[in-house]
This record gives sequence, C-alpha cells and structure tokens, in this order.
Amino acid sequence: MKEIEPTSKKGKRILEQEIATASMTGVRRAWNDDSIAKGLNPVKLANVLAAANQGDIYDYLTLAEEMEEREPHYGSVIRTRKLAIEGLDRHVEPGSDDELGQKIADDINNLVQSAEFDDLISALVDGLGKGFAACEVMWQSFKPTEYKWCDPRYFTYAADDAYTLRLRNEDGTAGQHLPAYKFVVHQPKLKAGVPIRGGLARMAALSYMCKTYALTDWMAFCEVFGMPIRVGKYGNGASDQDKTILKRAVANIGTDAAAIIPESMQLEFIQAASSTGGESLFENLANWLDKQISKAVLGQTMTADDGSSNAQSQVHNEVRLDLLKADAKQLAATINQQLIKPYIDFNYGVQEVYPKFVLHVPEPEDIAGLVDGLSKLIPLGLKVPQNFVRDKLGIPDPQEDEELLVAPTAQGIMPNQMPPLNSTTQLNTANPALDIEDDDDLDGFINVTEQSIKALVTQLQSANSFDEMLTLLNDAQLNTSDIADALALAGIKAFADGVK
Repeated sequence: MKEIEPTSKKGKRILEQEIATASMTGVRRAWNDDSIAKGLNPVKLANVLAAANQGDIYDYLTLAEEMEEREPHYGSVIRTRKLAIEGLDRHVEPGSDDELGQKIADDINNLVQSAEFDDLISALVDGLGKGFAACEVMWQSFKPTEYKWCDPRYFTYAADDAYTLRLRNEDGTAGQHLPAYKFVVHQPKLKAGVPIRGGLARMAALSYMCKTYALTDWMAFCEVFGMPIRVGKYGNGASDQDKTILKRAVANIGTDAAAIIPESMQLEFIQAASSTGGESLFENLANWLDKQISKAVLGQTMTADDGSSNAQSQVHNEVRLDLLKADAKQLAATINQQLIKPYIDFNYGVQEVYPKFVLHVPEPEDIAGLVDGLSKLIPLGLKVPQNFVRDKLGIPDPQEDEELLVAPTAQGIMPNQMPPLNSTTQLNTANPALDIEDDDDLDGFINVTEQSIKALVTQLQSANSFDEMLTLLNDAQLNTSDIADALALAGIKAFADGVK
C-alpha cells in the first residue's frame, strides 16, 4: 500500500471519497452478465484455474460468484459458514487498565457494536469462497461512517506479488496501488500458498461441474424413462420421401401421440426393459457430490446431509468448531490491524498497547456431564459458585420477590413443611429405616460416614484432571443413600437442637 499522510488535506480528501466506484462500462461494471459456468466442461474449468494460477483471476472470480448463485447446495453451505461468523458475539479487550486505555476500549466497543459494522463483517467473509475480499471504508473526520463491499473482480494481484491487491485500471495495466487505510482486505489463510488458490470455490469447483453433468443427464433420463421404444418399418422399395415421412411419424407420436403414415408402413411399440435402481443412480451421484462439497466447506456432513439427531448436532455443529475458531481469529486479526489500529492512531495517537477486537466462539457444554459431576462432588465438600453454574446452564439470577423452585429434602418433605423436632424419637419417625436410639448413635453414624468421605477427598485432591476425578468416584462405589441419610440427619439434628 502507498503510504499517505492522513492528517494532510490530500490525505483526508482521499479517505473521505469513494475510490472503487462502479461504472456502466469498463473493467468495473456495475451490471455484469459475464458467465463462465454456462457450458462449463473439464477443459474450460482447467483453463480457468490455470489462468488464476498465473494471476488472471477474473474468470475464476466470475465462476465463484456463479457457483453461489446457481448451485443450491454450495450456496447453502458457504452461506452457513459465513453466517456462523457473522452471528458471533463481539467484544473488546482493553489494552491497558488506566483511564485512557478504558476510554479507547469503550470507543472501539461502540464502533464494533454499530449496525454499520455488520456490513464490514458481511463484506469480508465473502473472501472464504473467493480467496480474498475487499471492503472500502468511508471516513468522516477520521471516523468510519460506512463500509462498502467491493466486487472482487474490480481488483487484480500485482504482477510481481501474489499477495498484494491492485485496483484494476481501465487501460488494462497492472493496476493502481490501494491507498493506505482506505480498504480493509481480508485474505483467509485456508491453506498455505498464495491467497487466490485457497478459496473454497476452487476446492468445490470440480464437484460443482460434475453435479451439473449429473443433473443434466438426470433430466434427460426422466424425460424418456418408462416410455416405450417406437420402431417404424418400411418395405424394400420405399423411397427417400417414404423414409422421411416414417421418421417424422415416429418422432411425432412421442410428443403428439398421433401420426399419419402410408398403409404399407408399420409402427411398433417395444416396452423398455425394466431398469430397477437406474432411477436412483443420478440421485446417489448428486448426493455424494453434495457431501464432498459439505466436507470442503463445513468440515463435516452430519448436519448438512445426514439428518442428524439433536444429540449429534451438539457434537457436529453446523460448522466444525475448529474451522469456526480459525475463521473468527483470522478475521479479527485483519480488522484489528487494518481498521482498529489506524482509527486509534488517528484519534488518540500511537499507543504502546492497543485494545483487541475479538469474535467470541462459545464452547459447546456437556450439560449432562456437568450436572452429574457436580451432583457427586458437591456432597463431598466441593465449593462451587452459583454464578458459575448459572452461566454454564444459562439460568438467570433470580429477581426479588420472584417465585423460586425448591428441592425436596431426603425424606420428600419440603423445607417449609419441616415439622418441629424435639427428640431423637421424632428423628426415627422421620426416617424409620435407621435404628438410632439416642444422639450418640446418630453422632457415630455421621462420624463414620464423614471419615469415609474425608478419605475419598484426599484421593480426589491428587487427581490431575476432571476425568480422573470421575474415575476415582466411580471406583469408590459410594453408597450415596447412606451419605444422603447422613447429611439429612445431620441437618435435622441441628434443626432439632435449635428448637429445643
């Protein structure tokens, strides 16, 4: 990029005017009816990809655009991957804890939460399919006010640099430099090498072409499937005119179901041989090709093609988690470097540490495993903050005077229904399964259980992971009934002692 002094009159004027403007004619046409997908065959596709390898990217970008418009499955999965990024929560991590650092972070947070910022994200994720995307930033008083998606065909790569974009010139030359801070250019690193060879459209192009052939043949097959073969017979002395009449009659009877022929000629209908399974050949091929495209774009086929259950979808999300994380990290890095940093430099000056814009990818939670683990560990003395559990389960904090759900006690009695207890006899009545004559027996039962729990806690403290702790718990074969009884009786005893 050619450096400019943004604070100068010329620099400010460049930042505020639109550069990648469209026109009715020329290399940056607003209405473009060029087509590469029409009549696509192996030779034509090979030529398009080879030309892109040499820097002539116009036809490849046209094909990539047409693939999203023409092929429902590819258009659906590429859109799914884009929307997965667009739907992520955005937040800003301050560069420092001082007052200025917090002020800058709040300013950037307002910037990235604005409705206009959605246009920037939407424009840049277009680079996933094509290999790069460019968005022009419209500045006003050194603040971005609008983000304009640019047709990638408006750009080309420098002849001597396969990583640097140039704006196409009308005279067909190598292109003009992009002014600094004027464009945000995102080049996803989906594979090693030059960006134009990393677009998802390139990976899916062969499957797209093969599916086009499959659908064409499928439609032709459907047109004649089940129709009888029409055979016309003429005598040895038939003239060329007679043969032409018979041929026309055979053709017309297939569409009009009527024909006129001389009495000396014959028409026969031969029933087509049964082709059991033949009708599914093209469908199976089309489905197989769809799965290859799904794997290329989403990293999996389960949610896109296989009709997964809800449990499977929790593991195999719409976009594979590692792909989504990489996409989010790379896009955030582009925005931090090409938009956030210049914005801060313009308005606050150069900073030692800059705030970081982050696209947050939530981790899928194993709710059943979490609840099962907590139900085993909390009775053993593990202290867990309520806010932590509420955040994991997505349960909001209760409001004042709000009706709350309350768990029953071990005996099935609600806490507010607990009868007054004044003696050990009432304890035995509440739990007749326990033969406790006096307080000493109760204390002994509780102490034995407590010692067993302490021994297990000592083992759990030596565990190196959550899975290892669960293994120790399972191996311990805890009598949870006794533990529950001990805890319940201890609470009841304390309650009874308090009301004596």
